[in-house]
Amino acid sequence: MLPAFIPWFQIPPLRLGPISIEPFGVLAAAGVYLASVFLSRCAREEGLDPAPLTSFATWALIGGLVGGHLVHVLLYHPEELRSGGILQVLKVWDGLSSTGGVLGGLAAGALFFRRHRLSFARYGDVIALSVAPGWAVARLGCFAVHDHPGVRTSFPLAVLFPDGPRHDLGFYDALLLAAITLLLYGLRRRGALRGSLLAVLALLYGAGRFVLDFLRARDLPYVDARYLGLTPAQYFCVALLAYGAWALLARRRAADRSPPA
Repeated sequence: MLPAFIPWFQIPPLRLGPISIEPFGVLAAAGVYLASVFLSRCAREEGLDPAPLTSFATWALIGGLVGGHLVHVLLYHPEELRSGGILQVLKVWDGLSSTGGVLGGLAAGALFFRRHRLSFARYGDVIALSVAPGWAVARLGCFAVHDHPGVRTSFPLAVLFPDGPRHDLGFYDALLLAAITLLLYGLRRRGALRGSLLAVLALLYGAGRFVLDFLRARDLPYVDARYLGLTPAQYFCVALLAYGAWALLARRRAADRSPPA
């Protein structure tokens, strides 16, 4: 008897007249909207002014689209650039990398905070508490279209792809981010690691995603490029781990230097 797997499914696009919106786009937009709502709410709860953040989501969305597409065509699938020419770079809607989306969103966010003369460190916890749940929802978009197939497996949480059961990395990534979200809100409720939740998110997601990417398929026609055996996302994860470790170490040193109350 075959073990039970998640059945293969395909969600039809949302059609609005001549316009067809894929489920990935719907869930990605929902994730961005959720993150923006959490951003304002968490800022108020932390005693920070949410007013300057009203346009932050727009900046992050535009930066994420540009960064996601550039990483997709330049690092993940450079063959598209060779076949489509330089115009392929301009088609920001045609191929997106979540890693590039995060990088682009971070770059745009840094510019936003600099332009509005806001302290990124002061809003770090708020950003972590907002980005993690929004990112989890956006990754469900990847699961909805199964665009991150993994190696063949008999793992119970595998998806029964047309050619047999495989890991679905979009689904696993959503689960990882959902678990991190619960942990972050648990730490916040207890008042633990205050001011360092963004570092916690970087460490946990960086470690989890680095390991998960070893499960990505290599035996299909359209797979992620590897550089020295690692995906582009895994190099990004190394940077996340370095940032998280540095931020937590800096926080501990600052606490050691502060005079006792």
